[in-house]
Amino acid sequence: MKVLIASPLRPYTHESMVEAAGKTVGELLADLDRRYPGLRFRMVDEQDRIRRHMRLFVNGEQVFDLACALAPSDEVQIVQALSGG
Repeated sequence: MKVLIASPLRPYTHESMVEAAGKTVGELLADLDRRYPGLRFRMVDEQDRIRRHMRLFVNGEQVFDLACALAPSDEVQIVQALSGG
């Protein structure tokens, strides 16, 4: 499936759009990490949760759970949350 990569993570992929596979968000991130070592750690914390500053969208809807099911035709966007005052 197509995965849009956030700018801060592009040093890992060297591309803004990559292909990856997985039946869940967790499997997708594991596949990305096999292809681009270190990427998953930037997205998932030690408690196996998506880091607070990262956002994942599947077909335009935000997902919060690594167990979220995916289909091969899904499009995933990985973005970094913005904060400030």
